[in-house]
Amino acid sequence: MIQLNNVFKFYRAEGHTKVVLDHVSALFDSNRSYGLLGVNGAGKSTALRLIAGTELPNSGKVRRTVRVSWPLGFGGGFHHLMTGRENVHFVARVYGADIRRVTDFVEDFAEIGEYMDVAVKTYSSGMMARLAFGLSMAIEFDVYLVDEITAVGDARFQARCREAFRSRRKNASVIMASHSMADIKDYCDHGGVIVDGQLIMYDSADKAIEMYNRLNR
Repeated sequence: MIQLNNVFKFYRAEGHTKVVLDHVSALFDSNRSYGLLGVNGAGKSTALRLIAGTELPNSGKVRRTVRVSWPLGFGGGFHHLMTGRENVHFVARVYGADIRRVTDFVEDFAEIGEYMDVAVKTYSSGMMARLAFGLSMAIEFDVYLVDEITAVGDARFQARCREAFRSRRKNASVIMASHSMADIKDYCDHGGVIVDGQLIMYDSADKAIEMYNRLNR
């Protein structure tokens, strides 16, 4: 179970305050998969980062009783002065995973060659996403968070990402933020729409998509 309890999240920039989630409460059943919909800037990615714990709310609480991934492809947790291999070793230790197995998987999956032993600060955004996605697939989670990362890389690598993700989905659920209605229907059975700082939950992905389309007419 993942629970948002009266979560308030805002950002301040150049004297302006942007409220992203305005005292939102919601419950995500870890036996279900959810699609998060909303216009650009509505707060989908922020919601995922709050659920993952890579960002904290300004007030309110996020409770998790299951093992939750970071958003797939998110490299914000990497130390940029460490090499890709060193980062992989560190994350594997944090999650209590077998270091050799995780490293072998990531090295084969990410296909960044000698850059595994180069500081992450030299990586392109695509290389960073490959490393992060491979690491996400190397460690087993109960709930995977997805922020449209299946579009990373060329067509062949995208196919590998989808295949790996489908394999993990056999024993895990997903919370996915996407503009692709096809992906939402493919991966999710429930849905939520973020609008004006509120998260409106629906007991089917189709109902969430219908509401999202209505808001964007």
